[in-house]
Amino acid sequence: MVKVNFYETVKDDLLRFAVIVSKYKGKWVFCMHRQRNTYECPGGRREENENILDTAKRELWEETGASKYSIHPICVYSVVREDNESFGMLYFAEIQEFDKLPAYEIAKVELFDHLPTEWTYPQIQPFLLEQVKKQL
Repeated sequence: MVKVNFYETVKDDLLRFAVIVSKYKGKWVFCMHRQRNTYECPGGRREENENILDTAKRELWEETGASKYSIHPICVYSVVREDNESFGMLYFAEIQEFDKLPAYEIAKVELFDHLPTEWTYPQIQPFLLEQVKKQL
């Protein structure tokens, strides 16, 4: 079983991931990984000695090609699996411009009026989206 928790803050060195819920011209922005046929929010692992906000900005560009945007922290989240809790930072980005999608792991970026139902992480992503929607 997977459980998602939300926190105001935790020690910085515990933050391993950044997830960026994003919109562009009022539409939700989701990515599709090359090896999957499901949708996910831009995000990923923090690199060694990387500031967590820099992680979010890097992942947003790598996974969407976003070149102009405003980004704001929402909260810390955690995912608990089998007594193992991993922490990440949840952000919201309002994207103004995209460049060409970098040739990394993302096959395509799609815009949605309504949230998709084909989630890559169905036990996690809907909870993160709800948390962001509460803040907007």
